[in-house]
Amino acid sequence: MHHQRRIGKYRVNEIIWGYLFILPTAVGLIVLNIKPAIDTIYMSFNKSAGFGRMTWTGLDNYKRLMADPEVWQSLLNTLKYSVIAVPLIVVFSLIVAVLMNQKIKGLSVYRTLYFLPVVAAPAAVAMIWKWLFNSNYGLINQMLGNFGIKPINWLSDPDIAIYTVIIVGVWSAIGYNMVLLIAGLQDIPNDYYESAEIDGAGPIRQFFTITLPLVTPTLFFVVVTTVIGAFQVFDSIFMMVQQNTDAMYKTQSLAYLFYKYSFILNDKGYGSAIVVLLLGIILIITAIQLKLQKKWVYY
Repeated sequence: MHHQRRIGKYRVNEIIWGYLFILPTAVGLIVLNIKPAIDTIYMSFNKSAGFGRMTWTGLDNYKRLMADPEVWQSLLNTLKYSVIAVPLIVVFSLIVAVLMNQKIKGLSVYRTLYFLPVVAAPAAVAMIWKWLFNSNYGLINQMLGNFGIKPINWLSDPDIAIYTVIIVGVWSAIGYNMVLLIAGLQDIPNDYYESAEIDGAGPIRQFFTITLPLVTPTLFFVVVTTVIGAFQVFDSIFMMVQQNTDAMYKTQSLAYLFYKYSFILNDKGYGSAIVVLLLGIILIITAIQLKLQKKWVYY
């Protein structure tokens, strides 16, 4: 019996097959993610010169970025959105996941209801919420009217619009995270709960001593992806808040500003610089989260 050639501890044909299997994903990543990212970084050092041509301008876009009050306002809006939305999404997702992990009647109906926002088209979702939040004939103001509350300008008041967007953002993110967290919860062995019950621990005590620590690996993944998603918030703002209004100025995220410069004002160089700033922020925050996981994630 002849020995096959080995590289390290693997046989050559195992290595070849391994690479063949990851090839489609790798090609997809390179073509759809990595190359555009590199192009975007390159474009951020250029200025649009009309007719699709670019001229090299070095750090000009970044200097302009630093001095642009609209960029700082958008950064503030993005941070505000993330700081409020992320904890709400994570807490509600976990509560819903724990509830959906019980043995109750009609469980699959509830799970489907919570998961529906994930599969619904963002445009359709935003249109329905826009209708609900309409200040003249929206359902929400009509319901508040029954309690004698004056109509609220949910989408046109600069101080309120961002919270309206947060409500929709939280609502639409819960279902996806719920599914991930249910998977994490189902990995927890039942014996732990049985022994806790014998020791007389109630459901709340069980949650904090068993469920929470043991679901932290999944929770960590959910937190990281939720933070990244919150920083990239775009479609709900784009669909619900009117362009060029005070409300938009106080609500627009960095991703929206990138869209505005790249595709409305056709200044792709400046748009790219904005999105590179966003990428930098996301990388730093994700790196901090990876460092902090040792403190709270139990493997």
